[in-house]
Amino acid sequence: MSENGDSVIYVVKTTANQEKSVAIMLTQIARKDRLDIRSILAPDELKGYVLIEAPNVSTVEQAIQTVPHARSLVKGESSLDEIMHFLTPKPTVTGITEGAIIEITSGPFKGEKARVKRVDEGHEEITVELFDAVVPIPITIRGDTVRVLKKEEQA
Repeated sequence: MSENGDSVIYVVKTTANQEKSVAIMLTQIARKDRLDIRSILAPDELKGYVLIEAPNVSTVEQAIQTVPHARSLVKGESSLDEIMHFLTPKPTVTGITEGAIIEITSGPFKGEKARVKRVDEGHEEITVELFDAVVPIPITIRGDTVRVLKKEEQA
């Protein structure tokens, strides 16, 4: 619940892969019709659903009436506590382990393959050694600039 205690999260079922377009159309309708919709969320991890924060169910029902791909309103209500994990960003280095073989996807070393030597979750960086380097020099790069090719492999 929000600080003022009168906001509830409602779940709208959508056509698969239409979550973002439904969210955009709901935003436009809420603005045009001056509906009391406080937030709309279409998390990537939640396929086929859009979350809407509003004071009552009738506001949401009114908003989704004319939206293509908005299938139905899921019965019941949700709370902010139940959806909090969608609002917390995931570290970009999740799933990258020491010893993994990666390919660098951007920057000056784009296309190079390397072995992960260290993972720094706090800074979302990894330290790698390039395979094709004449002298193995560790370089530190952002976790979102790599693609894992093989999980842990012993050197």
